[in-house]
Amino acid sequence: MKEIKAFIRPNKVYDIVRKLKEAGYENITISEAEGTGKFQDNEAFVSLMYSFTDSKIAKLEIVVKKKEVEAVVSIVSEYGKTHNPGDGIIYVSDVEKAYRVKTGLKNGF
Repeated sequence: MKEIKAFIRPNKVYDIVRKLKEAGYENITISEAEGTGKFQDNEAFVSLMYSFTDSKIAKLEIVVKKKEVEAVVSIVSEYGKTHNPGDGIIYVSDVEKAYRVKTGLKNGF
């Protein structure tokens, strides 16, 4: 199993999630966050919570089979890009095990 974390522009979440669901990827976690980097766009702001963040971002997380990684990354890239700096980044990590909270049983991905 692989976990895909994508840090994307908030205004791209709807399009990406819609396409992922259309492709059969239903289990997606979306979080609102703040971030910082070397890029400063016109929508940068001064955070009320953290003195060092300057951009609103959305974090999308999904766990898929290894053979599905390229399809998911392709959807996120295609529907998340604006062709401008600061569009985001995608990380792919190994998931050793997954357990269901309700039963404690190992999930069979």
